[in-house]
Amino acid sequence: RVGMEKHPDLVMLGKQIRALRESRGYSQEGFAMEADLDRTYYAGVERGERNVSALNLMKIAKHLEVGVGELFS
Repeated sequence: RVGMEKHPDLVMLGKQIRALRESRGYSQEGFAMEADLDRTYYAGVERGERNVSALNLMKIAKHLEVGVGELFS
């Protein structure tokens, strides 16, 4: 994604996911493993570099024990 702008909404989503993960005491790597997501993919989600699929948002929400809507600020 070199040279491509990150979409502001994806950046905000990533920040919200990161805050929820950190508030639950997960490392990024540990959380990705728990949620069955590739670590580098998950890191890209948190940085707002990935247009994350609905299925992966559901996985993330499930493992954070929140509703999908809570991932959006």
